[in-house]
Amino acid sequence: MEKKPFGTLKDGAEASLYTLSNKAGAVLTVTDLGATVVSLLVPDRDGNPVDVVLGYDTPQEYVDGSCYFGAVIAPNGNRIDKGRFSIGEKTFQLPINDNENNLHSGPHGADEKVWEVSAMDEETNSVSFHIVIPDGTNGFPGNIDTTVTYTLTEDSAVTIHYEATSDQDTIANMTNHTYFNLAGHASGSIEDQTLMLTADAYTPVIDFQAIPTGEVALVAGTPMDFLTAKKIGLDIDADFEQLKFVGGFDHNYVLPDGGGAVQKIAEAFSEESGICMEVFTDCCCVQFYAGNGMTEQTGKNGVTYHKRQGFCLESQFAPNAVNEPAFRSPILKAGEKYDTQTSYRFSVK
Repeated sequence: MEKKPFGTLKDGAEASLYTLSNKAGAVLTVTDLGATVVSLLVPDRDGNPVDVVLGYDTPQEYVDGSCYFGAVIAPNGNRIDKGRFSIGEKTFQLPINDNENNLHSGPHGADEKVWEVSAMDEETNSVSFHIVIPDGTNGFPGNIDTTVTYTLTEDSAVTIHYEATSDQDTIANMTNHTYFNLAGHASGSIEDQTLMLTADAYTPVIDFQAIPTGEVALVAGTPMDFLTAKKIGLDIDADFEQLKFVGGFDHNYVLPDGGGAVQKIAEAFSEESGICMEVFTDCCCVQFYAGNGMTEQTGKNGVTYHKRQGFCLESQFAPNAVNEPAFRSPILKAGEKYDTQTSYRFSVK
């Protein structure tokens, strides 16, 4: 376990890097800025280390960037329609930062703050980051006391454990926004990589603003079906309204049994590298985003990233669930505990 400086932000805050490694050759590096995943090295089929996540070389680039590379999104991941919701008789208005919606809790959120390192445990090979999101931040109620713990296991699983409490009823729907490319962050498009999702249903969106209709639709017979592994690019540009709305895959999938128990929900694979990633979570949904909206930009080591050079699997409640009675509610009651985990396990084939 190693700590080293990452750099200084424009506001003078100092960011640090924390590195965890295992005997299998996996190396995870995270920063206290946004509790963000900066790099993840895993061996390919020839034993060579491959960095399978997109990112930047400096902390200020993470603050200035628009892709949320590697960040913890808190208190609410994904979109809230018109940035408005009610809890009881109180209505709350959030900033609008994505068409007519609030996306990923709004600007200048927890992903742009330096978190406290509350624990480093060599025995469990884990590091914990802590932040209190003050009452009223971007319009969210309550002082939301949040801890996120990263653990790297000996079987090369990165487990992310989210915990939170609040002194007022609020929303707790946290996720991680890492972009994966199993052939390496500098390897180009992810469209030839394969993906399997256990979800037999998804939540269709109304239009390009990507707010769900409230319907839960079966994937069978549509390009949304990943029950059998297929290349991400196979149907991504299909003549299908849901894909046309958002330029490819950027949809919420409803997981079997509604979450609650940790289950395998996905498996991705790169034939080029031989790297396989299995995903496990206790969440009820996962957002599959294929990087359709990525603009050309400079990433780590001067690499130019383009559209669809990484994909995200963001465990979550459904988008806009706070306003949709048909969806499981993301409301965290005052004094109760939010507690969820997601793991990404790597191997080779």
